[in-house]
Amino acid sequence: MFRLLRLPALRDSLVTIALLVAIAALVSAPTQAVDGAKNGLDLCCNVIIPSLFPFFVLSSMAVDLGLAAYLGRLLEGVIRPLFRVSGSCAIAVVLGFIGGYPLGAKTAIELYRQGLCSKVETERLLAFCNNSGPAFILGVVGVGVFGSSAIGLLLYASHCLASLLTGLIFRFYGTQQEKQAPCTHTKPITTTTIPAAFTGGVVRSFSSTLNICAFVIFFSAMLQLLASYGAFTAFAKLLALLGVSPQVAPQLVAGLLELTSGVSSLSGAANSVGTISMAAFMLGWAGLSVHCQVLCFLVDGGLSPRTYLAGKLLHGIFSAILTYALVSKLSLTYPVSYYLNSQTQSLIGLDFGHILPVTLGISALCWIAMVCFCRYLTGKRCGK
Repeated sequence: MFRLLRLPALRDSLVTIALLVAIAALVSAPTQAVDGAKNGLDLCCNVIIPSLFPFFVLSSMAVDLGLAAYLGRLLEGVIRPLFRVSGSCAIAVVLGFIGGYPLGAKTAIELYRQGLCSKVETERLLAFCNNSGPAFILGVVGVGVFGSSAIGLLLYASHCLASLLTGLIFRFYGTQQEKQAPCTHTKPITTTTIPAAFTGGVVRSFSSTLNICAFVIFFSAMLQLLASYGAFTAFAKLLALLGVSPQVAPQLVAGLLELTSGVSSLSGAANSVGTISMAAFMLGWAGLSVHCQVLCFLVDGGLSPRTYLAGKLLHGIFSAILTYALVSKLSLTYPVSYYLNSQTQSLIGLDFGHILPVTLGISALCWIAMVCFCRYLTGKRCGK
């Protein structure tokens, strides 16, 4: 079947048919499409732009000003033995864990653009550095969906551990290519001025944020159309024929396509081992919408999407297995703490006016700390 899809004539015919069907659905149900697009715009204005844009600027400036390179030389002895990537990639791993989708992937592309890691190392890094942020897992999924901060902590722990396991497996990717590649010496650290780094980071980050918002709006409209035409029900019936439970199949289909819709569909279900494990798989897989956001970054760099997609699938499987094992062994009847519960509950009701000052404040503090650290490293290097 895959060989048939490689035929240009057949592939073009299928794409043309799919486009015609999508246009017909859009014309025949404009109200549903508009409602879906409005939901996507609300998500972009209230969550995506205020939460991602400041961190995008911050990560871009950290790479341009040489902080990633300095940290890379300090962490080379830890990162390379574990994941077989340059020490500079540590900043992409850290930001991928705390910033959410798709900050880790964008930072990895920035490192590749600056020549701080090779093509093989970047593809290896992309397999495990693009992860969900703690605010989404603890606040939206843990407290908002399951009503338990303990479940949120468990999901975040399994999510992080599964990501690291995926990185350990993909350390063996591209070994033959590295053996054939000529040996290169360590690249000297190059930096730019702060005004140039700031203006360039803002422009590139705004463009990247617009790309992400475009995919969110498009998929929100398409998901609304699919739901109105009963496509989710048809996919669910198909999965039921393959042995998937009819109650689970619609939720799984929604999670495969769009992460937020998938985890939201679990709201109201019993906090069983299977339901929590399914949420862990959705968080690891991230959904087709997030993948398209990342793939728009990969196109310009000539990087292979297969490694990234294989890594996300493996991440989802590992997350589900680890969560299943942890939930089976641990009791989730005791609250973690009142403070954590109240903090995560407050995250759900935040809007644009609250999220933007918070993210800007956090970004400013992180930026000041990184500038001071970068100046310290520069002075130490010049002293030597």
